Amino acid sequence: MEKILKDILYKVALTEVIGVTDIPVSSVQFDSRKIKEDSLFIAAKGTAVDGHDYIEQTIKNGAKAIVCEELPKRTYEGITYLKVKDSGEALGIIASNFYDQPSSKLKLVGITGTNGKTTTATLLYKLFIKLGYKTGLLSTVKNQINEKAFPATHTTPDALALNEMLSEMVAEGCSYCFIEVSSHAIVQKRIAGLSFAGGVFTNITHDHLDFHKTFNAYIKAKKKFFDDLPSSAFALVNKDDANGLVMLQNTRAVKKTFALKNPADYKCKIIENTFSGLDLTLDGREVWIKLIGAFNAYNILGIYATAMLLGENKEETLKALSLLDPVEGRFQYTKAPNGTIGVVDYAHTPDALINVLSTLQDVRTDKEKIITVVGCGGDRDKAKRPIMASIACEKSDKVILTSDNPRSEEPAEIIHQMEKGLGLSCKKKSLSIADRKEAIKTACQLAERGDIILLAGKGHEKYQEIQGVKYPFDDMKILTESLNLLQT
Repeated sequence: MEKILKDILYKVALTEVIGVTDIPVSSVQFDSRKIKEDSLFIAAKGTAVDGHDYIEQTIKNGAKAIVCEELPKRTYEGITYLKVKDSGEALGIIASNFYDQPSSKLKLVGITGTNGKTTTATLLYKLFIKLGYKTGLLSTVKNQINEKAFPATHTTPDALALNEMLSEMVAEGCSYCFIEVSSHAIVQKRIAGLSFAGGVFTNITHDHLDFHKTFNAYIKAKKKFFDDLPSSAFALVNKDDANGLVMLQNTRAVKKTFALKNPADYKCKIIENTFSGLDLTLDGREVWIKLIGAFNAYNILGIYATAMLLGENKEETLKALSLLDPVEGRFQYTKAPNGTIGVVDYAHTPDALINVLSTLQDVRTDKEKIITVVGCGGDRDKAKRPIMASIACEKSDKVILTSDNPRSEEPAEIIHQMEKGLGLSCKKKSLSIADRKEAIKTACQLAERGDIILLAGKGHEKYQEIQGVKYPFDDMKILTESLNLLQT
C-alpha cells in the first residue's frame, strides 16, 4: 500500500512544515524498528520510550517524513518534517487516513467501563452474527474478523493495528464492529480519528489508579470518549451507576439510558437467578438467558439496548439473546462428579469481586461453603490489594490468597499487602499459598460435596507472567483436573 503524504494528513493539526508533502509514503510507523524505505515515522512519547530519540536512526533506515512534537536540532535535505502538538492524536488520524478511514465504512460501537466491557462487546458480536450480519470484534480476549479469530495483546490495540484490522473487516464485508475502549486507549489517543456510531458505558469502579493516579482522572478519561462522540452517534449509559449521567454531560450524541433500579429508556427486572441462568423481564418481555448474576442482567440489558439503537427487530433480538453462551472466563463454571462446583471469573477489581461473590451467595442454598482463591497482579494498582482480600473474606467461608500475574514483583510481598486487609476473624478462615496451582489444588481438597470454589482474577488468560516471562497457565484446566480427582 502506498499513499501520498499530503493525502494522509487530512484533519491533522500541523503547526510547522519543513519540506514537501507530495511524496509517496510506503508505510506509517511509530516503532523505529519497523521503518523501511519511504516510511512515515511518527515520533510519539510513550510511558517508557520517547520516539524523538530515534528520529536520526529512522532516517538512516529509509524514513522520508517525520511527524514530531519537537523538531530535531539537525534537519536533512529531502526529509519532510511535520510538527504537531500531539503525536499520539496525529498517529490515530494518520492511521485512519492511511487505511482509507475504515471506521466510517461500518458501524463501530465502543464499550467502556471498569467491568463488563469484554462480556458486552463479545456478546454483541455473537448476537449480530446470529442476526445474520458479518461482524467484527476487538476485545481483551480475542479479535474477530467475522469468523476468523486473532489473539489479542491489548484491551484496545494501537492506532495502526486497530485501523488495519478495521480495514480488513471492511474488506470482508463486515457491517458492524464492537470494540472495548480502555481508559488507557482514550488517554493515549489510540482511538483518535475513528468514527463511532455509538458508545456504551457499563460502570466505573476502583481500578487502574497506578496509571490515572486519581479516581477523578479515571472518570475524566472515560468521559472523554463520550465528549468526543458526534451528534450522529448514540451514547448509552448505565443509569444505576453513580457516574452514568456524568458521562452524558457534554456529549453531542443522542443520550440514552438503561437501568434495573432507576427510571430509564431501557428497563430490566430479574425474576429468577440460578446456576442455570437468568429469567428476566426485558423491556416488557420475559426472556431466559444462559448467563448468571445481576451484573450479567446489566450486561444483557446494555446489549439489548444497543441492538435497539442500531435498529434491530425486538423479537428477533430477544430470541437471539436467549441462545447466547457465556464468555470464556466470565463466570464460567464446571461441576465435579461429586457435585462440587468450580467457577472461573476475571474479577480483578473490588467491585467485580463483590458482584461475583454476591451472585454465588444468591444462587447457593445456604448449605454449601464458598471457597475463594484470589490474588492481585504485580506492577498494578497496589491500593486495591487489601480491599480485595477483605471482600473475599467477608463474602466467603474460606479464602486462599495466592499469586495472580506477579510480573516483576515478589508474590510473597503482594500477598503480604493483601493480608493487611484481613481482620482477626478473617485471618482464621484464610490461607496464603503463593503457588497458584497449589492454591487451586488445596481449595479442591478443602471442598466438601456440593461446595462452590471461585478462582478470581485471571479468567480467560492462558498464562501466568512472572519476572517478564509468560508461563502456560489455565485456571479452568487446572480446576477441572483437580475437581475430577475428588471422591464421588
